[in-house]
Amino acid sequence: MTNQKIALITGATRGLGEGMARRLSEAGVAVVGTYRGAEPGDGVTAALPLDVTRFDTYPEFTAQLATLLRDRFGASGFDHLVNNAGIGIFAPYAQTTAEQFDQLVDTNLKAPYFLTQSLLPLINEGGRVLNVTTALTRGVVPGMSAYAAVKGAVEVLGRYQATELAERSIRVNTLMGGAVDTGFGGGMMRSPQVQELAAHTIAQGRIATVDDITAAVPAILSDAFQWATGGIIDLSGGQSL
Repeated sequence: MTNQKIALITGATRGLGEGMARRLSEAGVAVVGTYRGAEPGDGVTAALPLDVTRFDTYPEFTAQLATLLRDRFGASGFDHLVNNAGIGIFAPYAQTTAEQFDQLVDTNLKAPYFLTQSLLPLINEGGRVLNVTTALTRGVVPGMSAYAAVKGAVEVLGRYQATELAERSIRVNTLMGGAVDTGFGGGMMRSPQVQELAAHTIAQGRIATVDDITAAVPAILSDAFQWATGGIIDLSGGQSL
């Protein structure tokens, strides 16, 4: 039986998920990362395939995770769930389709809702759940209405999870990121023009690096934040204040 903390991160292949895995690993946390396509790299102790939009596979995934925890770590549960997997779609409001909206709901809202529900038997008493939102729920960027609306629902979900899981001392918080230099959303944030426009909305005067955001994750999931639950932890650099 291991005394090492264990985290499960969805979408640990790239971007913030990969950065979170690396930072948690450096902090001594064992990381199980999910992937769809290329397997996770640095920081991941063990990996499992998962398409978070295949809700019918959640029971099988939960069983696979239970087996992995037992065989690899000698553990019956894990400590931290990071619902990181997500997609972004840029589309003007008047041109956004029902199919695009459904894609955003499935990946960014239904997945953290029902995956967390499926994994509850494996989350240890006193565990942590970390969802991910965006500063676009606070400041408007035309073309991101569907994405922001769905992330707004994630913020509400976190408050309900925090309340209803408190009887098991499970803390649930939501990490608010902002404009960050990753390939998210088709890589639009790597455009110098987009970066310059975004920087004007950020108090720090630039968009974030992956490390700017992920460096705080080990602390957020640690006992240093034991009295924080149901909150939104703003790591946007002061975007749209």
